[in-house]
Amino acid sequence: MSSASPRRSPFRSTGVQVSLGLVAGLALGMLLSLESAPSAFISGLLATLEVIGTAWINAVRMTVIPLVVPLLIVGVAGGGDLRATGAVGAKAFGWMLVLLVACAVFSATVSSVWFESLQLDPAATARLRESAKIDVPPSDALSVRTFILSLIPLNPIKAAADGTLLPVVFFTLLYAFALGRVPEAPRAAQLTFFRGMADTMLVMVRWMLALGGIGIFALATVLGQKLGTNVLGAIGFYFVVNIVLHLVATAAIYVVIAVTGRVSLREFARAMVPASVVGMGSRSSLASLPAMVKGATDVLKLPATATGFVLPLCASVFKLTSAIYWVVGALFIAKLYGIELTTANLALVAASSVVLNFSTPGIPSGGMLLQVPLYASIGLPVEGIGILIALDTLPDMFKTLLNVTADMMVAVMTSPHPLNAEG
Repeated sequence: MSSASPRRSPFRSTGVQVSLGLVAGLALGMLLSLESAPSAFISGLLATLEVIGTAWINAVRMTVIPLVVPLLIVGVAGGGDLRATGAVGAKAFGWMLVLLVACAVFSATVSSVWFESLQLDPAATARLRESAKIDVPPSDALSVRTFILSLIPLNPIKAAADGTLLPVVFFTLLYAFALGRVPEAPRAAQLTFFRGMADTMLVMVRWMLALGGIGIFALATVLGQKLGTNVLGAIGFYFVVNIVLHLVATAAIYVVIAVTGRVSLREFARAMVPASVVGMGSRSSLASLPAMVKGATDVLKLPATATGFVLPLCASVFKLTSAIYWVVGALFIAKLYGIELTTANLALVAASSVVLNFSTPGIPSGGMLLQVPLYASIGLPVEGIGILIALDTLPDMFKTLLNVTADMMVAVMTSPHPLNAEG
């Protein structure tokens, strides 16, 4: 009798673990919130959980910059395929930037108004804010002059040590472009080193995320105890805003396809059905790539440059959803902790979602990890990132739907001549 291969328990999935940690932590926290005067045991338990949650967040924070730097260098200096495809690659990145900027402006404008309707108990948010460790930036930290000057670090090593991500990214991009112009031998040696560093850091990040169930349980318990049942309404509000904005952005892509007329809207929708189903089920743009290529080839009749280069490129590095959920997440965390997110802060979040889009690591919640230094720089508690990671399962289905639709749109728009899928 043949032995069946052992099935992996669903409870070993990181997504399942963080979801269970969130539910269990919120339930315990809301139960503890019923105590008007917490006992010494409860106070000690909450203090211990705060330490555990903060330790996990700090462990995540320490991996961000050592991960982003090698990924950027390899992506820019090692992009041989991009140089070979020339104009098509430049056009693809142009469309990516246009879509990112449009979504960032849309999200910042709509969600900032929408979140004004979310009202939480000021006393509850004050209790939660007191339990968080928030670095308050200087009052002029985000003035236009200071922001521009801060992008050019006097000391890149110090900028990395301080966790200021944008100056580090600016220096890293300059280094990567310069590395792309040095002779083959020294460039190859450095790229080998940085590829190895990136792979090593990805292993470390997976270790940190494997402990996410414990860390998020601790964070969620404190959150539930401080906010009580208010937290359920806030989470529901976050889900609605996040999902609706992603659906609107997805629908807008179909409108653009219809207006430009490069392919039939009906055929575009037909080509997207398999990729959309796979993407929402797997929550992975890369997993839906074969279905995208098949739809682009068989239904839309796109050329080889689109199916062999543009679609793989987009699935690997282009995450349009970051321009939406970075802004929504920052507004949500600001509301939970009763913090006023200024227009300058919101603009910085939106701009960062565009600038850092192509350095997002290909791991679950990778885009959220990049926001950790950003939160610290604008005075938001980095503990909020843990909460957002735990809440990501449901919105992530709609985020992937937007990503795969945007990938196919870029492939259509970068094809070298107007197409007629019906002809």
